[in-house]
Amino acid sequence: MPNRLANETSPYLLQHADNPVDWWPWSPEAFAEARERGVPVLLSVGYSSCHWCHVMAHESFEDELTAVYMNEHFVNIKVDREERPDVDAVYMEAVQAATGQGGWPMTVFLTPDAEPFYFGTYFPPEPRHGMPSFMQVLEGVRTAWVGRPEEVAEVAQRIVRDLTGRQLDYGKAGAPGPEELAQALLGLTREYDAVRGGFGGAPKFPPSMVLEFLLRHHARTGAEGALQMAADTCEAMARGGIYDQLGGGFARYSVDREWVVPHFEKMLYDNALLCRVYAHLWRATGSDLARRVALETADFMVRELRTAEGGFASALDADSEDPLTGKHVEGAFYAWTPAQLAEVLGEADGALAAAYFGVTDEGTFEHGTSVLQLPQDGPVVDAAVIAGIRERLFAARAARPAPGRDDKVVAAWNGLAIAALAECGAYFDRPDLVERATEAADLLVRVHFDAAAGRARLARTSKDGRVGGNAGVLEDYGDVAEGFLALASVTGEGVWLEFAGFLVDLVLDRFTAEDGSLYDTAHDAEQLIRRPQDPTDTAAPSGWTAAAGALLSYAAHTGSQAHRSAAERALGVVHALGPRVPRFIGHGLAVAEALADGPREVAVVGHPEDPALAVLHRTALLGTAPGAVVAVGLPRAADGSGGEFPLLAERTLVHDLPTAYVCRHFVCARPTTDPVELADQLGAVHP
Repeated sequence: MPNRLANETSPYLLQHADNPVDWWPWSPEAFAEARERGVPVLLSVGYSSCHWCHVMAHESFEDELTAVYMNEHFVNIKVDREERPDVDAVYMEAVQAATGQGGWPMTVFLTPDAEPFYFGTYFPPEPRHGMPSFMQVLEGVRTAWVGRPEEVAEVAQRIVRDLTGRQLDYGKAGAPGPEELAQALLGLTREYDAVRGGFGGAPKFPPSMVLEFLLRHHARTGAEGALQMAADTCEAMARGGIYDQLGGGFARYSVDREWVVPHFEKMLYDNALLCRVYAHLWRATGSDLARRVALETADFMVRELRTAEGGFASALDADSEDPLTGKHVEGAFYAWTPAQLAEVLGEADGALAAAYFGVTDEGTFEHGTSVLQLPQDGPVVDAAVIAGIRERLFAARAARPAPGRDDKVVAAWNGLAIAALAECGAYFDRPDLVERATEAADLLVRVHFDAAAGRARLARTSKDGRVGGNAGVLEDYGDVAEGFLALASVTGEGVWLEFAGFLVDLVLDRFTAEDGSLYDTAHDAEQLIRRPQDPTDTAAPSGWTAAAGALLSYAAHTGSQAHRSAAERALGVVHALGPRVPRFIGHGLAVAEALADGPREVAVVGHPEDPALAVLHRTALLGTAPGAVVAVGLPRAADGSGGEFPLLAERTLVHDLPTAYVCRHFVCARPTTDPVELADQLGAVHP
């Protein structure tokens, strides 16, 4: 019999709908049930592409005896962290404070008032490596709950007090300036891996937002070291196993320092952010590798993550079925042996492919298999030959059992994808990518956005065109607004600027404190034991810094001082954290670079049928000035008629030719009809 998860929209929750555990979704009814029965709540948080979540589910949640004990002594709640990032954030903070580490699956025991009193992550079915078994944990918690209730209550109340006391006070710090940005660069230089690229040791995550900061810092200051760190890291990742050498797209992270062996799940947010970074690296350097990786990653997202409704799915699993054993294992879809290459390609081409992609007899992964790479010392091979080999291997791999896909559409991550695809389409003359970005934006407006008076909101998720029941959090508003603003600049359709304005106004109205700091949830959202407020950029931009970026760009488009002031106040967190922990505030630093540069406001006016307008428009989009906003269209008359963007107001054509205007800090450069001069106006500013 399916449990209470059978009617949920989350693919992760649906994966547990047939467990013998009597799971509840997160709901007031679940806590009321625990209160009525006088039992604690077992909260299990994970996500569909999480390898160890699947392992624990198979070992414990599918086990009848374990389920019987769980059902008798607990109310069991299953949460998809991607659907309820607010719940995840609050209890992950408690786990990290208590244990010094965190991760998923996350296992937290709560009172019926949702107060946590015992924590963990993955628990094995038998004791191992110093960890108790899951059943030992269950029995221990049950014994404490029944035998020492006062102690449990005191622990829970102390934890809640500690969490409540962790209030942030960054609103008064003031926006960061050039000095703080230079200090952040120095801090990154100290942590940079000059041999392998990237920052820190194993596991090594793709530092997409830090790379964006480095590119913007170079564009603003001319600092060659910043560009070199970004370019070398991008090349190391693109050559490594973390990048799918056949199908494009990046895995979540590398388990080693050399980028060789990935954790194979592929997330939409990683690929959207990295697609944009590689496109921006190409814009700055003209690198052929950067162009190829940007386009292959864009094509991967469209081919493998696009849903029937036009949005983008959240992730592909790390695991898939091994055809030889029938078991689901990590990397089975992606890894190769020399014999498998020869079987597909023949002996000669198989040996060539093994040398080219670093596939060895010993293997670089598990059981003698290798993850494809592009070693620096590989053979020089004709590009057409390699293209043919790639095509044949890709076709052969497609016949393998594919990894599962989490089909839910997350608003924030689709906002990131919209921005990446729109810009790639504009840079590389791929109008199909702009169309895919527009279709995803249409889906967000149609399905996720409720503009009803008095209760306007953005929903967090949808699946199969059906909106989920969870309200959007701050990152949804910030990232979707960012996607709409990028789409407006690329398409010249002012409606996307209007939608972005609606979203950033909701940020000001519902997420902002009096001191300018930002909360992850709206003022009228469900009240948890603590209102989450995390400004750090980790796997994706935090809601705080995403909203700051959208506010700043919207202010540049419209001249709104209220939105600019809000962005500056929000960036106080970057002033505080940037010089100290630059790796964990990368998006905030990138937004701060835009503030330091202006950002520049570019208006391109002309008649749509004039091909010279398209040339000027593309030149404007290819400018490297950090965070520059671009408006294109007909001139806008003083009465508001004409062009769709405020930046186009009263901009006239010079000699009846398409004309570009570049302004920053209330000063405008000379209007130009010359693409070369426009490019120069949008180039680096040297100190």
